[in-house]
Amino acid sequence: MKHCLLLCILLFSTCVQAVLHEENVDYKAGETTLKGYLVWDDAKGDKQPGVLVVHEWWGLNDYARHRARMLADLGFTALAVDMYGEGKNTDHPNDAAKFMSSVLKQADLAKLRFLAAKDLLASQPSVDAGKIAAIGYCFGGATVLNMARMGVDLAAVVSFHGNLATKTPAQPGQVKAQILVLNGANDNFVTADSITQFEHEMKQAGAKYQFINYPNAMHGFTNSDADRLGKTNNMPLAYNAEADKQSWTAMQALFKAVFKQ
Repeated sequence: MKHCLLLCILLFSTCVQAVLHEENVDYKAGETTLKGYLVWDDAKGDKQPGVLVVHEWWGLNDYARHRARMLADLGFTALAVDMYGEGKNTDHPNDAAKFMSSVLKQADLAKLRFLAAKDLLASQPSVDAGKIAAIGYCFGGATVLNMARMGVDLAAVVSFHGNLATKTPAQPGQVKAQILVLNGANDNFVTADSITQFEHEMKQAGAKYQFINYPNAMHGFTNSDADRLGKTNNMPLAYNAEADKQSWTAMQALFKAVFKQ
């Protein structure tokens, strides 16, 4: 009976320790209010590496929050950022295109909003401000790549099925972050030419990078909701469980290396 009681206490203690802290956080970039989602597990340590999670073109939705929670489970403090303002998100591609265009058509707006999120994350008590990385999906993948190209001080960036094209290629010696690109070999939005150009750009810039192509994986391969979104909107999207698993493992390997964990 005593052993049973002790086991119950230990199990209860473990469950309590594993509870994630979650906060909806408001912050500003210029005059725009941004609404992010912050999550961490203080049982993982006092000063954790921080990871910014940049959403797909749909906006800051449950998928981006889900990935932030997965990062918190691994021992990171994660901030799912809001690149559109006021937490806007949608399931409709026309709205998503408008949201994305509103950011991209204004010079340096994406960087302004990204840096506002980075500053917020770095200021958190649970975060080691010298250890910040960023991951992104689709639009978010392109965003974190562009932040690396512009020399933003990050330990690493990881792009999941993000666009590779850019109007502002990295210059020699400018890239500080280690770069990991996780791409679906059957992604209709990423051409063979854009891959060749990206790799040439990275080599010319002297960047540390890795490019992984997952066979039979289409755009959105990490998102379990991609099949529904693709069918509803007549878009070439599809979830691929194996590529999802392998890409998440590749991200963890990079973080282990750059954060010395």
